[in-house]
Amino acid sequence: MYATGYGSMNGWCADLISQEVADRVGKVWGLGSETTKDPGPWEGEQRNMWKPTQQQNLWFHGGNLHQSRHYSLYLALQLKARHEGIETPVYRLQEVHHRS
Repeated sequence: MYATGYGSMNGWCADLISQEVADRVGKVWGLGSETTKDPGPWEGEQRNMWKPTQQQNLWFHGGNLHQSRHYSLYLALQLKARHEGIETPVYRLQEVHHRS
């Protein structure tokens, strides 16, 4: 677990783990709204946040105080269930459209 503060989660992933892992995961945050810092395609939910990523055992959690307080419960429940061997299916893993 790392508390990195403000900055790109993709950049921190590349710095702390490796560029290869950062590229495997792809962009973190954003909905795919086709803006400069949020390239498409439209995802409909936050990219790679509070759910499994393309890198096994790597999860991202972040946001402001409200988001952190709200989503930390769901993230903790998913991690605990997986630790206890309880199946926790997700819709699908995030497709990688953009490398960090």
